Amino acid sequence: MMNIILLGAPGAGKGTQAEKICESFHIPQISTGNIIRAAMKNGTEAGKKAKAFVDAGQLVPDEVVIEMVDERLKQDDCKNGFILDGFPRTVPQAEALEQMGVQIDAVIDIEVPDEVIMQRLGGRRCCLHCGATYHISWNPPKVEGVCDKCGEELSIRKDDKPETIAERLRIYHSQTKPLEDYYKGRHKLHEVEGNRPVEAVTADVLSALRSLSPLEA
Repeated sequence: MMNIILLGAPGAGKGTQAEKICESFHIPQISTGNIIRAAMKNGTEAGKKAKAFVDAGQLVPDEVVIEMVDERLKQDDCKNGFILDGFPRTVPQAEALEQMGVQIDAVIDIEVPDEVIMQRLGGRRCCLHCGATYHISWNPPKVEGVCDKCGEELSIRKDDKPETIAERLRIYHSQTKPLEDYYKGRHKLHEVEGNRPVEAVTADVLSALRSLSPLEA
């Protein structure tokens, strides 16, 4: 059994690492967004509460998110472990997780400098017509600003605009970064350098986890 939390700024590559961990340890990935959508779709008590806030265009408050996480972690597919991605986001949420009696075995922190995050996210381009995605440095289109597949003009998503990325990073550093010290004090934190090829990052992540558990693909 392995209960894992993934930490890292937006654009740090947590999604890719979560997939690799799922494959190796055969445990589900649990993200806050998926929890909220599933709870609302299934009409759970917490889901009904969340829907009232979502319909009003408001953020779902901590106490409701925590209730939904509690419901999700009690499902059968979590009996052999899970990966939490996007929760906890703050120290109070981490404290609530402890109060729920959830034992965390490892916290993997994917460390990527802010300037690299800005390059990764700020360089993305997408085609609103066919859905193709590009990066101006690592996967550029053949003709600048034009989709290879359909010839339509490429766009920058709102989330990838410099001012939006900067604000997301500001929130991460002020609200989520303190979790590093929180879990370091509990001897759970494993820092992994994320500004390297994906394969190298994955190797270090899996090595850290396998040193803690006999479970292995």
